[in-house]
Amino acid sequence: MTVAIGRRIGGLLATLLAASFVIFAAVYAAPGDPAVFLAGGRDKLTPERLAAVREQYHLDEPLVVQYGRWLWDSLHLDLGRSFQYNDQVADLLAARFPTTLALVAYATLLFVVLGVGAGILAAVRRGRWVDSAVVGGTTLAASVPSFVGGIALVALFGVQLGWFPVTGSGEGFAGTIHHLTLPAVAMALGALAVISRVTRQAMVDAGAADHVAVARASGLTEHEIVRRHILRNALGPIVTMCGLVTAGMLAGTVAIETVFGLSGIGSLLVGAINSHDMPVAQAVLLLMVTCYIVVTTIVDLVHPLLDPRVKSVRSSA
Repeated sequence: MTVAIGRRIGGLLATLLAASFVIFAAVYAAPGDPAVFLAGGRDKLTPERLAAVREQYHLDEPLVVQYGRWLWDSLHLDLGRSFQYNDQVADLLAARFPTTLALVAYATLLFVVLGVGAGILAAVRRGRWVDSAVVGGTTLAASVPSFVGGIALVALFGVQLGWFPVTGSGEGFAGTIHHLTLPAVAMALGALAVISRVTRQAMVDAGAADHVAVARASGLTEHEIVRRHILRNALGPIVTMCGLVTAGMLAGTVAIETVFGLSGIGSLLVGAINSHDMPVAQAVLLLMVTCYIVVTTIVDLVHPLLDPRVKSVRSSA
């Protein structure tokens, strides 16, 4: 177990290192020159001023040298200073990340509870009208992009009915829940469809096992069979998919935060790209990739604990 965990951590660090270089190189190669923005725009631009700005921010150094300097500072938790806000990037992330984290947590709670519940209901009522309704509803939900669903929710529940605010993240627990309900629902719609489908199929596959037939023949109630023999064996793929969807949400809040005017890291990334704010863009992308890799690694470690069969297969391999 210790060796396996060590390998996972080593693979995680190697992946983060490769991802950090790709992120830095991609931002470095993006169209536009950040030195022009730092110099105050083209109206105030002179060759001497441009050269001085490049030297001040080390933009005249080769890519590898700039990456090495940025990586060394990042390892010491120094993400640099924003070109646009003239503030520490770490402080900007600390101020924006809680909003994004709360949004993702709320959306995750919604799609896990509703998606898993709908999938279990469809599997238990397989072949009936409930199953058809769940499959049809989830197919419709999966076909609607999140930003389109967000706009529709704003128009109906925010503008016409006035039940929920359409901008801001609110203050306090109750205010945050009230403000984040619409964006969380918009984010959860597509994920709910995926989770319900995965749950239904996992339940159907687990229900076809021989030990389930033996349990029915022994006289156990259907409730006990579903809870102890079907759902328990179906938890592995369900939890894995929930973790993957949550990890993807951490890196995909840009559209929802833009639609609902939320001050999260997604909107911060959009502003950084538009203003060629390289330190902020690199830090936000690195944070997103790190969250995705960490969540998927945790899910991979938890999976064998939920399904001992996976552990035995890996041990024999």
